[in-house]
Amino acid sequence: MKGVFTYIQRDFIRWFRYRVGVVSTLVLPAAWLMFVGLALPVEFTGNYLDFITPGILVMTIQTAGISSGSLLMFDKMLGFLNKFLAMPVPRESILVSKILFITLRGILQSTIILVLVILIGATILNPLQYGLIYLILFLFGVFISAFSTTIALYLDDHDSFAAFTAMVTMPLFFTSSAPMPYDVMPDWLCAIAHVNPLSFAIDAIRDLGSGTIPFFSIGLLAVFSVIILCISGYVFRRITV
Repeated sequence: MKGVFTYIQRDFIRWFRYRVGVVSTLVLPAAWLMFVGLALPVEFTGNYLDFITPGILVMTIQTAGISSGSLLMFDKMLGFLNKFLAMPVPRESILVSKILFITLRGILQSTIILVLVILIGATILNPLQYGLIYLILFLFGVFISAFSTTIALYLDDHDSFAAFTAMVTMPLFFTSSAPMPYDVMPDWLCAIAHVNPLSFAIDAIRDLGSGTIPFFSIGLLAVFSVIILCISGYVFRRITV
């Protein structure tokens, strides 16, 4: 674990030095909150800010997680990956550190968004609910980061990976339950939203807001995270050996 923590520390130092990147990752979620969450208080959701907030939190984790593959790809292009592989630590620690760093980075960004929505009028929850929200965001962050890293290992080309992230980011969000509830969706969109991984996390956070603990959704996210993490580890070892 010492190697994992060292790699995570290295990535956090690099991220904090890139101040424009720190700020830019918060612009899109904040814009959604200000221009959609406040400007469109539609009748079928009651308080639309409370309705859209889970989607914005998950979108923040998604945006951070989908870029995780590029970190590993840049390390490979710049020659750092080969140096890391030569160090006397398990090679899987490189992969785990990337996934944990991106997940923790997304959670930090989500915390800022969470504070912002409370300041502009979202319902305040109890500490247990916030703790479970962070658990859901962490599990989803591990899932989407491991998925992105696996794709990056297969593509092995930055332009192809950038095209992939551009292709899936917005469609994943708009085909989830983030923008609107299931009962107002067209049938075809409702069917897609029910199997969208983003919807699992979003619906779980909404259940928490209504006072229900979504054990099934949390368990499902945990299972998905473990499966994709194992797949990512297998692909990483096969490619780097």
